[in-house]
Amino acid sequence: MAYEYDRFEREEGGGSGTFVMGVLVGAALGAGLGMLFAPKSGSELRSKLGSQIADQTGRLRKVADQTYNQASEQADKLTAKVSDQVDKISGKVGDKVDKIVERGREVYDRARTNASAV
Repeated sequence: MAYEYDRFEREEGGGSGTFVMGVLVGAALGAGLGMLFAPKSGSELRSKLGSQIADQTGRLRKVADQTYNQASEQADKLTAKVSDQVDKISGKVGDKVDKIVERGREVYDRARTNASAV
């Protein structure tokens, strides 16, 4: 079962970004629940809870922005690499096609010359 989970993470691109997001969400939920069960007055609890939620939301947003920027940069790099490879391959294929066409012309010309000599 653990193997299937590991394989799913690798196939789906799960990794440290997903783990960090889970830790942050878990920390936020844990802090909120801890405050709800703490022996404090309602107004004191609400103000503290509001400030902690704002702090956690800010941190979560910052991590999400960083993760998005990293993913965008990696996607741009990958796109550039793929584009370069496609250009190289199409250039090689074009050169080979040109050589094949030239060789075909040579064979045709030789066959015409041999046919007219007979």
